[in-house]
Amino acid sequence: MVQLVDFVVGVPQVRGIDVRWMSGSPSAKHNTDPDIQVYAYDAHTYILRQNKAVHYEAPFLYLLFGNERAMLLDTGATEAERYFPLRGTVDGLIEQWLAEHPRPGYQLLVLHTHSHGDHVAGDGQFAGRPDTTVVPADRSGAWAYFGFDADPQRAGRVDLGGRVLECLATPGHDAAAVTYYDPYTGFLLTGDTVYPGRLYVEDLAAYRVSIERMIAFADSHPVTHVMGCHIEMSTEPGVDYPVRTTYQPDEPPLQMTVEQLRQVGAAFGSIDATAGRHPYQSFIICI
Repeated sequence: MVQLVDFVVGVPQVRGIDVRWMSGSPSAKHNTDPDIQVYAYDAHTYILRQNKAVHYEAPFLYLLFGNERAMLLDTGATEAERYFPLRGTVDGLIEQWLAEHPRPGYQLLVLHTHSHGDHVAGDGQFAGRPDTTVVPADRSGAWAYFGFDADPQRAGRVDLGGRVLECLATPGHDAAAVTYYDPYTGFLLTGDTVYPGRLYVEDLAAYRVSIERMIAFADSHPVTHVMGCHIEMSTEPGVDYPVRTTYQPDEPPLQMTVEQLRQVGAAFGSIDATAGRHPYQSFIICI
């Protein structure tokens, strides 16, 4: 008999993220960190970071387990498995999870926060993988999957088997951007819409609406951490590392707070459309 994990736990508890993320080295050529850093937030939730020596973007990916399927959110910035062994890493984590929670016919669902290349490059590694669905990251593919094409204001749902995520269309950084909420951990998974770094604006009006929607959502749901996909800021307020940096020794935490999300909202509410960089303590708006 299959033992089901109870993912309906009431209000999620705020837990620390006790990890020092690998943040590159002075010589990328001589970097000895693993190609992918794996951090277990809990027994059913993993955060992965790509090595900055492999790709300077060093995006964060998320692997969430449910009773019927796992969800991989984003596939990183590098296509070749020899340099970025995402498929092997994910397969190993799934094998490990299934050894502890045996069940037949376990699925993998690959979704995305948005369609930019540093979040979709590894999609091809999962082509032909049994029991796997890769949802296209472009707007037509992703929004059709969630039903946003018919109604962008509706909330989509992803049921992993007792672990049901809510999904919001949040364009602005990218026309296909989607934000995910996991009630089990309380994570609000914001992709490149909100993170400690440069918030690049594609559509300012849409960005403002999306941030307001995310804040309203956070006000009505127990959010423990706002989780983006990069760290680009330094620990000095308002100061980021230059683009293409492969060594960031003084990074702030990946996780942000709902209060910081509100600060992003306040910034977008007051900023004009002047092109350029608009620095704030924990992020920089780039128009």
